[in-house]
Amino acid sequence: MSQPRMRTILTVAGLAGILLLGGCSDGLDELRGEIEKAKQKPGGRIKPLPEVQPYVSHEYQMADHRSPFLQSLAGEGPSGPRPDVQRPREYLEQFPLDTLKMVGTLRFGNAQYGLVQTRDGMIHRVLPGNHLGQNDGSVMSIGDARITVVEIVPDGMGGYLERQAALALSD
Repeated sequence: MSQPRMRTILTVAGLAGILLLGGCSDGLDELRGEIEKAKQKPGGRIKPLPEVQPYVSHEYQMADHRSPFLQSLAGEGPSGPRPDVQRPREYLEQFPLDTLKMVGTLRFGNAQYGLVQTRDGMIHRVLPGNHLGQNDGSVMSIGDARITVVEIVPDGMGGYLERQAALALSD
């Protein structure tokens, strides 16, 4: 190779190297400038933490008075119907009343039985006085197309009330 050509190649390679090195700068010059500007600004003062007040315990002095969360009934205990918690539970009391269906009646002697079907398809006989449903329901009467039940349900104020319900003969 000739010397002028070699010189040209070296010159071009040198310029390319200078350009490549110039493009490899870290690009943080602008960021460093912003940091320097921020350092020039006067610093603010941090507010001190608020003083912690000591805990003062309080002893409740009204434990022997009526609870403010219970409604008073003019100085008397709640009256009205009450579920009999001492009574042994019958089998049909484990089912919600709306899951039981009347499927017919059965007359045997002088007694008319109501036929009640549970979710599992089992059919049970009931007479007036039997209990069913989860709200202390008591069978009051059995007709050809319905079984009348009276339930004892909470009234929301610490007492109970009686509610009429019925199982109708399903088609």
